[in-house]
Formats: sequence, C-alpha cells, structure tokens
Amino acid sequence: MSELKFSDLVAPASASNQPALRVTVLGGGSFGTAMANTAVRNGCDTMIWIRDEEAAADINKSHINKRYLPDFQLESGLRATSDLEEAVCNRDIIFVAIPSHSFRSVLEQIKPFITSQAVVSLTKGIEAKTFSFMSGIISEVLPEVPYGVLSGPNLAKEIVAGQPAGTVIASKSELVRLAVQQALHSALFRVFASDDVHGVELGGALKNIYAVAMGMAAAYGVGENTKSMILTRALAEMSRFAVELGANPLTFLGLSGVGDLFATCSSPLSRNYQVGFALGLGKTLEQATKELGQTAEGINTIVQVKARSEELAVYMPITCALYDVIFQGAPPLSIALSLMKNGHRSDVEFVLPHQ
Repeated sequence: MSELKFSDLVAPASASNQPALRVTVLGGGSFGTAMANTAVRNGCDTMIWIRDEEAAADINKSHINKRYLPDFQLESGLRATSDLEEAVCNRDIIFVAIPSHSFRSVLEQIKPFITSQAVVSLTKGIEAKTFSFMSGIISEVLPEVPYGVLSGPNLAKEIVAGQPAGTVIASKSELVRLAVQQALHSALFRVFASDDVHGVELGGALKNIYAVAMGMAAAYGVGENTKSMILTRALAEMSRFAVELGANPLTFLGLSGVGDLFATCSSPLSRNYQVGFALGLGKTLEQATKELGQTAEGINTIVQVKARSEELAVYMPITCALYDVIFQGAPPLSIALSLMKNGHRSDVEFVLPHQ
C-alpha cells in the first residue's frame, strides 16, 4: 500500500484538464448523503455505498434518499451502489459515514480492496467497550492507509439545502488535507484544515453528550441564562477531558469544538438533541431512539466517557449526571444541580491554577 501522490489527488487550480477526484461515501445516512451530494456539486466523480440494494436502486432512479432526506432532490450525478467492492476499488478518497458500532466491521470488509486510497472518517462517536475513536480503528485495521477525520457544525439538511457551512479536515498528512479540501471546499461549504486529529475527533464525539442535555433542558423550558451556562460548562468539560487524552485545548475554540457544540446543542435538527428532548418529555430511552429512527451517538458516548473520565479522575459533572438520569432513574433536575456544585472552579479552563 503506497502513500498518496500529490499529482494523483491534488490538482493545481490552473489544471482544467485534471481528471475529477473519485470519491466514495460509505453509508447512506443523512450526513453521508449530504457529503456525497456536496462532492458531486464540487465536480467529483462520486459514489455512495448503501447496504440495501433496493434503497440504492431507488436513489439512482428518484435521486432522493427517501429514508433520511425525503424532502431533498439530490444531484443527478450521484451514483448509489450496494456492491462494496465496486464502491471502494479504483477510488481516491473513501469517506466512512458508518455508525460507530459497525465502523470496524465495514473497514475489515473493505480491506481487500484498499490500495492507495485515503480513508476519512465522518463518524462522530466512540466504539463501545474499546473506547476507540474512528481514527484509531482506521490505523488498526488499515495500518498503511493515509487517513483523516472530518468534523464541524454540519447539520445535514442545511448542507443539502445549500446553506453556507464550514467543517474541519484533520490529518497528519498534508496530502489528505489538500485532497479533501479539493473534493468538498466551495463557496458555500468551507473546509478548514488541522493536524490535531485527536482534538477534532474528540470535539465531534463529546459535543453529542451535551446535545442530549440541551434537548432535555429545552423540554423543561429552561431560560437563556441556563442554556448559556450549560454550553460554556460543557465546553470546559470537553476541553478538560480532551487535554487529558493529549489534545490541544485551542482546537476547541474552532469549528470542531465550540462551533459544533453550539450548532448541535441549539438545533432541533440534531439527532442527539431530539433524543434528549424526548427523554425530557418523559419518554424512555427505547421510545426516544425508536422514534428517531437513526443512530444518536451521544447515548453510547455518555456511557463510554463517564467510565473513562472516572478512570482518569477528570471532573465531568454534566456527563455523570446525564448518565444517572438516563440509566439510573435519577431526576432530570440533578443535571442542573450538578452545575451548581463546586462553584469555586475557574471560569475558563487552564487559565487559573487547577482547582
């Protein structure tokens, strides 16, 4: 398996005869579909892999993802397939938009077809039991592959509708960063770069926890003061945990940190917000996830992060209170009370001496 060649992936702006990048998105959920549609709009030869053969055929016929984005017409140039070998072979960039619980198994399935493709995770989650992030799974299963992660305030419906948005591609490889920017960057979708893979990935995974909390708070009709306190203390909690795992705290001031946190915690379009709102209305976790009909990564992330934060002795009151409410039957008010304890902490993390 060889490293990507700059000439193979990244065309100079003046090279009008350069062949289009060949992009595949694995996973036909809302965000995977949005990124595939964006790549088509940007001139890429784009394919999306969907497990269900009938669903793939229907997208090719109607140009609508009827399950996840039924109200949007997709670009006619987007091709769907249920054949994994066809989707992966002879492509330049493989975006993986598979839920965290299936991420590893799909990578193992594509391993025989990988040659020099770059693999980029679109999944904002943590693998259950192993506490592995998607970049770690890529490096384990496909150790010679250049890889990256994409994360930011990216609500799928807004992106497909053509509303301006921004995201971050994080990779240690400059070639991967440039290739992804070439594939997705446009006047309406800005792709910024970072080399802090772990920080960008942590921001994308951790913010799902607080979207559940904000959805629950919204169901209880809390005021703007309370929402603002939850958001800022969530950012402190995220950065505290991430730095313990080796991330750069400054990463959390960008799109993949505070940007994604604000978008996911403020919008009813967020799946994790919707689950939290349903829980706040008194529905069970099973009812809330069944009604959603999609994966809400925040629920699994709460379980994983609570366990890991206790191992590392990282103070994470919101996460721990959420766990108690969802899994131990604690009253939702305990989330608010958790924020009012230990009030002598520093307002901004890493500014004052540790307290």
